[in-house]
Parts: sequence; structure tokens; C-alpha cells
Amino acid sequence: MRIDIITIFPKMFAPVLNESIIKRAQKKGLVKIAIHNLRDYSTDKHKKVDDRPFGGGPGMVMRPEPFFAAVKEIKGKTKAKVILLSPQGKLLNQKICRNLAREKRLILLCGHYEGIDERVKKIVDAEISIGDYVLTGGELPAMVLVDCLTRLIPGVLGHRDSVKSETFEEGLLEYPHYTRPAVFCKMKVPLVLTSGDHKKIESWRREQAIKITKKKRPDLSRPFYCEASPGSKKGRD
Repeated sequence: MRIDIITIFPKMFAPVLNESIIKRAQKKGLVKIAIHNLRDYSTDKHKKVDDRPFGGGPGMVMRPEPFFAAVKEIKGKTKAKVILLSPQGKLLNQKICRNLAREKRLILLCGHYEGIDERVKKIVDAEISIGDYVLTGGELPAMVLVDCLTRLIPGVLGHRDSVKSETFEEGLLEYPHYTRPAVFCKMKVPLVLTSGDHKKIESWRREQAIKITKKKRPDLSRPFYCEASPGSKKGRD
């Protein structure tokens, strides 16, 4: 996968992209991430990319020309999905991440100031938001999206089942985790986890995942608590 990010603050990305799993994924050649400075595509002698909004109002609006020029040059003749990080976009979830992780190439646009000229959306395939709140720009949402996508690329995580058991992968929050010591401040690790019985452990983990999801995120619960009755051929609803 290749991910191109267009931003006016390219230096913001180095601390995130050059650490941990994302860094290792790039070293392995499993993902290629390129950062592009939007100002490089400005025709203004001062490299400005914003202007006052028509109709008046507070703040500045990002001009369309630099975005069009950047996407045209970066995309070239290749097939790439262009995504605008925006509070007006579809709320990011694991399903969206799984779908995007199948793409060979993504171009992420990071807005700033009061927003971007509406005409930029003519070259956008999808708008994505990471939550119902307002951030200074699209840089942090772009980092979140890159992190979510990178870990879904085959070969990035050490264990092939790591992704399958994570929160939201089956519409459930993840089961509780424990490690050594077995007893800490008089709190004991559940005996089933030290039993060596993998079927019982798997059953316990699923029960705990369902229990936690019901308590903390009941909005996720509907399709996943409808377990089939014994002998049913349908399985889960």
C-alpha cells in the first residue's frame, strides 16, 4: 500500500511515522508513506494557500488551486482513492478501515483554518471524521487513519491472529488481558487463564468480551449477542 499525505505542516508527521509499528511496516516495504507540502503547489509568491471567505465571516479558507494541482501531480495516471479528513465526514470505524486497507493507494488531504473551498470536494472520493469534535486541522486525523490502516496490512503485526481478536473486529470490545505476576496486590489472575485448557480459555474470553461490550458499548451489541441455540445450523444472526 502507498499513502500520500498532503498538508501544510509536514513536520508534524515525523514523530508518528518514524516510530513503532508504522516505522517497521515501512522498513519491511509493506507500506510506503509520502508527505507532501501543500505550499509547494501554490502559485502565490509567498506560498499562501488560504484567503478570506466570500460573503465574509471569521477566519481563512484554504484555496482550491493548490489541492487540485497537488492531487493531479501526485496521483498522475495511477488509480488512487482521495480522502479528505473532515468533521463533516463519515465517522471512522473498523469496517471503514478494513475496506480502505484493501486499496493499493490512498491520498489524504488535510484541511486547516476555517475549512477548505467547497470545490475541492470535486476531486475527493470520501470524507472521513474521527469523532464529533473539532480539531485544528486534518493532520491528527490523518495520523489516526494511517495507524489504523497500517496494522491491518498482512505481515505488519507479528501474530496473524492479533487483528482478529482486537476491539471492534467482531463488533465486540476486547476481552481482559493479564500477565505476570499471577497475584498482584491480592488481585489474582482468573484461574481459567492458567488452566492450559485452550477451549475453556477461548470460551471465557468471548463471554468476557460480550459482557464488557454490553456494559460499556451496548450500541455495538445487537448482532453479536444473538448466539445460535445448540444444534442450530445458522450460527450467529
